[in-house]
Formats: sequence, C-alpha cells, structure tokens
Amino acid sequence: MKLAGMQPYFFPYIGYFQLIAAADRFHLADNMQFIKNGWVHRNRILKNGEESLFSLSLKKDSHSLAIRDRQLSTAYDRSHLLHQFHVAYSKAPHFRDAYPVLERIVANESDNLFEYLKYSIFSLVGYLGIATQIGVLSDVPVAEGLSMQDRLLDECGRVGATTYINAIGGVGLYAKDAFRQRGIELQFLKPALNPYPQFREVFVPGLSIIDVMMFNSADRIHSELLYRYELL
Repeated sequence: MKLAGMQPYFFPYIGYFQLIAAADRFHLADNMQFIKNGWVHRNRILKNGEESLFSLSLKKDSHSLAIRDRQLSTAYDRSHLLHQFHVAYSKAPHFRDAYPVLERIVANESDNLFEYLKYSIFSLVGYLGIATQIGVLSDVPVAEGLSMQDRLLDECGRVGATTYINAIGGVGLYAKDAFRQRGIELQFLKPALNPYPQFREVFVPGLSIIDVMMFNSADRIHSELLYRYELL
C-alpha cells in the first residue's frame, strides 16, 4: 500500500493533488504546527495577468498552536474572497464548471481552520475524480517522542504501508536506507508543471489549483495533468 501525507493547504497547487493521486492512502496532518508564512491558509491566482495572493483571515492566536487548534477570524469575508475569484476568472473557459465548486468550499460555515481546509480538500478531490482514501493523521496512534523520520516510519507500520511517497521538498529530511531497513520504499514526488493556456502568453507555473481548474476541464486534469510527475 502506498501512503502519502501533508498538511492541509487552502486551494494548493496541482503538485499537492498529484501527491494525493499517487498514493492509495493520504493523511491530512492536522496536528502539525501552523506556520504563519507557509501555504496552509493562502495561495496565488492569476489576476490581470499577474500573480495575486489570496488568504484566509485567521483569529489572532499563538503561532505555536497546531493547525487543528486555529480558528478563522470573525472578520473573514467569504463573499469578498469569492468576488476575487470571480473577477480574476469570469472569462476563463471552464469558469462555469469550476466556480460552483469554489462557492461551496468558501461558503462552508465551519470556523475551525482544519475542518474548513479538510472540507475544501475533500471537495476538490471529488471534483478531480481522485479515488485515494483520505484520513486524518491524528487518528493514527503514532508513538510520542520520536524524531520526524521515526514518526513517519511508525505511521507507515501502523497502517501497513509498503511505500511512502513524500513531496520533493523532503529529500533532505528522510533517508531511503532507514525506510528500506523497515521494508518500506521511500519515494519523492517531483511535479512537472507543464504549461497550459492562460490569459497571458508567458505561462505562470505553480499557481493555486483554482487556476488549473479554470483553464482545464476536470476530465483533462484527471486524465493528464494529475500524472505529470516523476518519482525519485
């Protein structure tokens, strides 16, 4: 069984969904620390031909809290965020198919950051036709007091994983030999962010999945774009 996992991100780039699609089981890491300048609560879209940052408004709290312990701000304006998406992509070829998905996700009434993000990931996985089983990391009874690598090995053992697929950014964090000694193959997924037509001539790679959805049909994303990666 192939296992992968990651913190939940808000409308992440397509590489995130390639990682999900490459695995049989995927764990959303709810118990990891929220990183203020990370991508958990924000991402980028194409607006007026330029990259534009969008984000969730969060309640002010300690940055040491886990993702599952953070809350959305009472000032979070869902309609304003949807308006940003509408202005940016109303003339995109697949706007009519993709925008209702964004509306359902943004309208989710949960104020808990993790629950809000989990709903968005499940909704997007459904739209993209990904069949991977998705669970929550804290539901796996991993032993306490372990290093990052040993926690991952323990997680693999508890769910019966024979392969663990990590995002390419983890190359320097985990040793393939340590996994091999436990009978587990460690792979790293390197996305190939191939160009697709946008509003501008020069392709802007790595934007939110929103951009991909607006310029590509769900069928094309599922049959082609989700599988443009390399396993190292």
